[in-house]
Amino acid sequence: MAGAASEAPIAWRYCGSQIKLWREQTGVSRNALAAEAHYDYEYVKSMENGRRRPTRQLLHAADQLCGAGGKLIAAQEYLKPEPFPARTQAFVAVEAEAIAMHSYEPLLIPGLLQTAEYARALIGSSCPPLDDETVEERVTARVRRQEIVVRKPGVIFGFVIYEAALRSVLGDAAVMREQLMHLTEVGRQRNVSIQVLPIGPGAGVALNGGITLLETADHVDYAFVEGQETSALYAEADKVSALTRKHGMIRMHALSVEESAKFIEKVAGQL
Repeated sequence: MAGAASEAPIAWRYCGSQIKLWREQTGVSRNALAAEAHYDYEYVKSMENGRRRPTRQLLHAADQLCGAGGKLIAAQEYLKPEPFPARTQAFVAVEAEAIAMHSYEPLLIPGLLQTAEYARALIGSSCPPLDDETVEERVTARVRRQEIVVRKPGVIFGFVIYEAALRSVLGDAAVMREQLMHLTEVGRQRNVSIQVLPIGPGAGVALNGGITLLETADHVDYAFVEGQETSALYAEADKVSALTRKHGMIRMHALSVEESAKFIEKVAGQL
């Protein structure tokens, strides 16, 4: 257990120790703090010991019970959840500087095209589960990422989406219907193309996972692939070339932009 705590972010451990010091100095028991914060004893203990991130709820409860005068509440600025998982942070940085991006997604709506409700349903179903604050931070960050599609009309965005992603319902039918109609709206922008790859013959390479290709203003090409627990951002020419050819093969079998818009509207009407 000590090893797990030592691997936690130092901000968690420092803040947890400060809560514990304030609580002990003012004679507040851990049971009393747990009751005030509406947590169980072990959950509070894990936050005090730095194994879990102290929540906004615990900070407010501890600050009030211990008379800290806002000193503990101030820590929440340094405990905000990371807006993106560590494995995708390098990709997000390159994405923000890209002048062209082409992606293929077999099972999910691409992040730049997700509605807030779709993103919330997806991120909220993460395993192991994320706390509500982390979910909302990541949903907000994902929606904020999408500003580049509108803010940079000179940047080309091409999306190919496998039919399975359109038919896999996240949240409920209403959330999915809104998501599909959002695709048709974004697809009307002059710098955006959205194509659907129907389920059927010729989709073999498309079952191997998603691919994102990016070109920066310095004309450096990148390729990004992501799995369940891992991801990789490639700049090596041979890797980028191989993934570019795979993406091209997939796109060859996709419907045209006009056919895809009609297809998406049809799927939305079936929900």
